[in-house]
Order: sequence, then structure tokens, then C-alpha cells
Amino acid sequence: MSETLDLTCQLIRCRSITPDDAGCMEIIGERLEPCGFIVEHLDFGDTRNLFVRHGNQRPLLMFLGHTDVVPSGPEADWSYPPFEPTIVDGNLYGRGAADMKSGVAAMVTALERFTHRHPYHQGSVALLITSDEEGAATHGVAKVIEVFEARGEKIDWCLIGEPSSFDRLGDVIRVGRRGSLCGALTVLGTQGHLAYPEKADNPIHRLAPALKALTQEVWDQGNAFFPPTSFQISNINAGTGAENVIPGRLELAFNFRFSTELSPTVIQERVTAILQDHGLRYELSWRLSGAPFLTRGTTLIEATKDAIHQEMGQWAKPDTGGGTSDGRFIAPTGAEIVELGPLNASIHKIDEHVPIADLEPLSRIYEGIMERLLARHPPGTP
Repeated sequence: MSETLDLTCQLIRCRSITPDDAGCMEIIGERLEPCGFIVEHLDFGDTRNLFVRHGNQRPLLMFLGHTDVVPSGPEADWSYPPFEPTIVDGNLYGRGAADMKSGVAAMVTALERFTHRHPYHQGSVALLITSDEEGAATHGVAKVIEVFEARGEKIDWCLIGEPSSFDRLGDVIRVGRRGSLCGALTVLGTQGHLAYPEKADNPIHRLAPALKALTQEVWDQGNAFFPPTSFQISNINAGTGAENVIPGRLELAFNFRFSTELSPTVIQERVTAILQDHGLRYELSWRLSGAPFLTRGTTLIEATKDAIHQEMGQWAKPDTGGGTSDGRFIAPTGAEIVELGPLNASIHKIDEHVPIADLEPLSRIYEGIMERLLARHPPGTP
């Protein structure tokens, strides 16, 4: 069993359903502290955050990950117990195997090897782990960044271990993410007997034309880095439960995944205009989950692509797809951000798994990135 596989199995056994860390950070801290890392716990509310750093100078390369996982759902639906790592046909099964305990394990073993080989490397290398990425994310990386800003701690490069790979390890890296804007709409009507519609005002009927307009609206065309902005409805609810009552209100939850072509303010203004054009009485609240970001610097991207090419013999495709990540809290600091991790085909699914054959190569890629950025004699130099 390889070092990275063994550590991944240890982490999977921790039932760390968000925001519970369930002991993962103790395992990680106890491994890295003997390597000369300064270990710091930055906990807020019910969220645990672990920051370990080797070196005290810039530039700072920070690895970023999370130990929390989404619930497994009915365990009886799994082929193998979700919190008991199981190896079958070359795959490691378990909740968090791909998202993202294998990525965290690969980071840790890469950090161990790099600091052993280069105890006096340039700059600093660090690892930040949170237990609140899959949940509300209010007391995780967002809070830690506030601490960093207050004490003048700047991140130059951030490598996030989210599962970015699509068909083969390292075929895709994320160099940005779309923004996420959530809306909660309540359409107000007048309740009444459905046999007397003239005495009521049906909010379902009222909303239908406006909803059609929202779904048919072309919000933008995207750009060279981002696909067009999308509008999707996640929940809709109306009715009293009785089949002969016109409801008095309708509740709708929706989301925009938006590109750098739009701002949250512009989206809100355009939605409001459509609702008002259709004469709705409504209440509307918004929540910005994250603004879009794009890494325009090339240093971290090129180091990542080179390390992947050396290990896998392929050039990674830069991409901005997928959902949100904790990169949205790092981007405003000005750091270059790249996301690279294992295959994402099974994340959040029953029987989540990761190919065992990818674990050590992923760790070596992470090590290769450090070699290119912080070793005093990077690969290819005399």
C-alpha cells in the first residue's frame, strides 16, 4: 500500500460529514509537524480550519483542500460501506474518495517529500484545510482569509485539490470558476375557491409567462474563458394541499451561474425588469454564493501544466467549468489559482470512488509543481 493510498483510507474512515472534521486534521497535523511545519488551528463556530506552513518568506504557495464530505445517503444503497475504504478492481470506494480526501492525502505526501528533499527551499509552502466547504462555507476559508488579511499574510499561488480531471488524471485544470447567484422569489396572489377564479388571483398563472421569459432570456454569450450564463430553477412550491383551493402564494428558488460578462447587480436589475413587466406582486431576496474569477497570471498555470506533462505525458486543458469552490474566497486577494485533482465522475454519488493508480501520480504532480516554483534548483536547471 502506498503512502498516499494509506492516508486516503485513514481519512475516509473519519465520518466527516460537513462541518464535522471527525479527526482528519489531527491525522494531517501529526504527519506534517515533524517535517518542520508550523501548525495553526483557526476554528470558527462549528468549523475547523487547519493551516500549516513551512518557511516564512514570500512567495507563498498554498495548497487548499477540505476534509468535510456530503452525506452518504442511505448506506444500504452503497455496494460497500461508505466510511469503510474498500478496494475493488483497482478502485478505492468510500465517501470522499474523490471529493476530496485523495487530493488532500496527495498534497500531504507531496509536502512531506518536498520538504525532506528541500528543507531550505525558496519562499514558503503551506496547506490550508477546512471542514466547511460542502456546507454553508461561512466559517471556513472565508474567515481564514480575513485573518490572513488582518495580519498581512499574502498568498502568491494557490493550488486547490478539487477533483478537476474528466477522463484521465490531469486532462483538465480549472483556472477560474463561474459566479453563483441564488434568488428566492415569492409571488403573491389571493387565495380562493377554484370554482370562483374571478374572486382570487392565482400566483401560478401569474408567474407562468414571466417564468417563460426568464428561461428564454439570453443573458450573455460568454467569452473565450467562460460559457454563457445559465439560469436554472431548483425548487418551486405552491398550493395548500387541497385540490379545490387557488393558492395565495408561490415560492421559487433559482440560480444563475454567470460569467465575467455580467455582474450580480446587472443580473438582479434584469430579473426585476422582467418580473415588473409581467405585473407581478412579489418579494425577492438574493444571495451571492461567489463571484466569477479567472487566473490571468501564467506562473502557476505553466508550472502545473509542465508537472502534469512530465508525469502523464499530456498537456492539460485549462477550463472554468464545474460548480463553485473555495477559490472564490482566495481570488479577491490577487493570488493565482489553479484547481487540480482526481477524476470527478463519481463525486457526490453513491459508490464514490477513485482509481488507485492515480493516487501516487497525483502526489508526484503536486511535488513537481513545488519543484518548479520553490526549489532552489528547479527541474531542468544545472
